[in-house]
Amino acid sequence: MPISTSADVVIVGTGVVGVAIAETLLDAGISVQMLEAGPRVSRAEVVENFRNLPLALKGDPSSCYPPAPWAPHPMPSQETPEDAYLQLSGPDRYAQSFIRYAGGSTWHWAGTCWRLTPDDMRLQSTYGVGRDWAFDYQTLEPYYARTEHTLGICGPSDPALQWPPGDDLRSQPYPMPPLPFGPGEQRFTDVVKSLGYHNIPTAQARNSGTSYDDRPACCANNNCVPVCPVGAKYDAATALSRIEAKGAVITPNAVAYRVETNAANHIEAVHYLDQNKQSHRVTGKLFVLACNGIETPKLLLMSKNDRNPNGLANSSDQVGRNMMDHPQLTMTLTLEEPYWAGVGPVVNSGIMETSQGDFRGEHAGAYFRFNNFARNRFVTFNALKQGLVGKALDTEIRRMTACTADIVLAHEVLPDPNNRLTLSDQRDWLGLPKPAIHYDVGDYTRKAAEQYSIPIGKRIAAAMGATDIKISPKFNQSKHIMGGTIMGNDPANSVVNADCRAHDHANLYLPGGGAMASTACGNSTITMVSLGFKAADAMVRQLKGA
Repeated sequence: MPISTSADVVIVGTGVVGVAIAETLLDAGISVQMLEAGPRVSRAEVVENFRNLPLALKGDPSSCYPPAPWAPHPMPSQETPEDAYLQLSGPDRYAQSFIRYAGGSTWHWAGTCWRLTPDDMRLQSTYGVGRDWAFDYQTLEPYYARTEHTLGICGPSDPALQWPPGDDLRSQPYPMPPLPFGPGEQRFTDVVKSLGYHNIPTAQARNSGTSYDDRPACCANNNCVPVCPVGAKYDAATALSRIEAKGAVITPNAVAYRVETNAANHIEAVHYLDQNKQSHRVTGKLFVLACNGIETPKLLLMSKNDRNPNGLANSSDQVGRNMMDHPQLTMTLTLEEPYWAGVGPVVNSGIMETSQGDFRGEHAGAYFRFNNFARNRFVTFNALKQGLVGKALDTEIRRMTACTADIVLAHEVLPDPNNRLTLSDQRDWLGLPKPAIHYDVGDYTRKAAEQYSIPIGKRIAAAMGATDIKISPKFNQSKHIMGGTIMGNDPANSVVNADCRAHDHANLYLPGGGAMASTACGNSTITMVSLGFKAADAMVRQLKGA
């Protein structure tokens, strides 16, 4: 039978942003109910799923997270165009990978945590492109520090090796030192230094050499994507029991499908369907949609009503627009000498200085990384295609595992209202519309690849001793979902304000990647969580009357 429940704050989504907000509110004595579309599973279940996958599927980070019928998510390696969850169009495919499980997509993230720089947040005023943020770097910096200590992020103590570099851009040290480089990363670091570039340690949410927050130290098994088997890497699932102990009510298998408004256009309730297609209603004082940059605008558009005919929070017509990511190209190199990728975390270092410069008035910046995934799985299929067997097959796998490498070139992209999520006429198992996304990375990014990043990449490849270079023929997505509920000070051209509160609804918050006004080149999670903490503080003030 239908259930009606209530809490001070209702949060839709149990990923890292929702969990960070929930814990802040609970610590302030505010009651919280969280809704999660998908199931709640144990780490042991996910690890066993991964162990039992055929080799061909182990490269898909979603494969060990089979979607529930009521909570579909993209399964790139297993979907046909007819049953695909994301309905994609445009010159470039916005082919994202996320999961609808309790704990969200941090289950299968790499843990990478690059901060934005001050210039990343003022593209329009500095370079005449894109948008400026609603506040500056110094406003965000304390929330970055808070995120680093909450997630347990390791990183270097030397300001010259930090990102952004400089003593004046960091208020607190990282809680743990960086992890050591593997042999391939160290060779890569030495080679690029000869070209004038600096490959620096990645700040990452992973325990380095010690326990932190009841998580063990990294054991360097190189399976961070799709799952850390020991829990050394932060994922939001590790925090669910802790916030439950503080009083959070977590409801899995609860697919939010409508957000209800009252006569004053305040949010009154969230309606969700369970796995039996039964509808339920949750009321509250404040509401948070922390679903991700695709599911949040989708829910807002599904919730249109007479007062909000274009969807909730959408008087600006910007909900679902400005979809962004980090378009990436991959250079696969065959090398004269062994580099031995795969020792340690899958992402452990990067060249970030190439993301900054006056050229950003003309084209995007780029971030270069040595992809530290173990190569044996990638090269095995190529060896088999050659018809090799027995000792010859074994020798070829060993040789190419050592003497191949991927260099990833990740780019920024500008917000463009034509890169848009709408509701498809295709329906899922519950009868809800699937997301349709039209996407084009744009000339700003394409020019960067042609004139900037690929030439740099080729110089690096030559210095590494590459005998063969294969460059991916088109941009692939980095699965860093941004835009869709973009931030700004002007309600006419943005969805949320500086606290991620919807301009149109005084008790609705839309924090996370959807609010980001620029992408820069580094992974977005640390900024998403920092925005969540900033929003949580605003909610506490709103509820406490401060």
